Amino acid sequence: MSDATDGGGRKGGFASIHEVVNRTQLNWSNDREPVVTVRSGAELTLVVPDASAGQIGAGSGLDAVANLDFDNVNPTCGPIQIEGARPGDVLAIEIRRMEMSAHGWTAIFPGFGLLSDQFTSPWLKLWEIGGDRRASFRDGITVPLQPFCGVIGLAPAEPGVHSVVPPRRVGGNLDVKQLGEGATLYLPVEVDGALLGIGDTHAAQGDGEVCGTAIESPATVTVRLTVRRDLDIDAPEFDVTRPLERPGAAVAGYHATTGVAPDLMAATRQAIERMIVHLTRRFGLAPEEAYALCSVAVDLKISEVVDTPNWVVSAFLPNDLFH
Repeated sequence: MSDATDGGGRKGGFASIHEVVNRTQLNWSNDREPVVTVRSGAELTLVVPDASAGQIGAGSGLDAVANLDFDNVNPTCGPIQIEGARPGDVLAIEIRRMEMSAHGWTAIFPGFGLLSDQFTSPWLKLWEIGGDRRASFRDGITVPLQPFCGVIGLAPAEPGVHSVVPPRRVGGNLDVKQLGEGATLYLPVEVDGALLGIGDTHAAQGDGEVCGTAIESPATVTVRLTVRRDLDIDAPEFDVTRPLERPGAAVAGYHATTGVAPDLMAATRQAIERMIVHLTRRFGLAPEEAYALCSVAVDLKISEVVDTPNWVVSAFLPNDLFH
């Protein structure tokens, strides 16, 4: 295992960010001093705060959602400097292990999310994350856990300070639910040292994260970082080892709704709107509950983009959520 140095110059065969857990960044900048420096091939253990930076916790109420300070959301552990990384290289980030906390949350924030024009009031669900790898949504409905890192990114070459919220060619807020244990993400390096940040850990999420939040939860994440000069990429790429379909969902099957429109975003909205109708009618959920369940468990798929003038987006609801 490679040697590593932290900001104080200490070295060791295993570098841990436990001792600099409060040294997080709230945005991307290529002129920020690294909190730790490691050699290519090193492993790091990161203590990652939740997306609210602790503003929403196990005992929170709606006031925490209504009064959230958005200037302090999406903190990432970092920046982490990798010795020898330079523009034109590729940084490989291998997710070795993830351990979630015992609690999580899902919220609807006014003005944020796919259907923000329809859901204009704050809403909050607090989760208990158990050892059985499922979290209870309400009586008869549980969500299987698939932890992953929502934000993995490098500092961009552009000067100045940049928000963590939108993803970029150097990664960031990708929200790709396959980036959990066993996955390796490849990012193009734009600045010396790469300056990696990791945050926004999720216990579960549907493809799309439509209400704007997943099951948000702090986590301990162990990664291996390797500079690759044998690769040439223009945007994030990744390898995954776990199946794209959960075995339980494959056995139980799905119910799917669709959106059909000449615009992919319009079709996406239609698919989720129709899934919300299905959930409210079939299972008696309130619209807010249905919207949030879509965000943490329903997978959006682009089904067709060639039969002009209309495209098809499908929303897949796993039947194994319901007992």
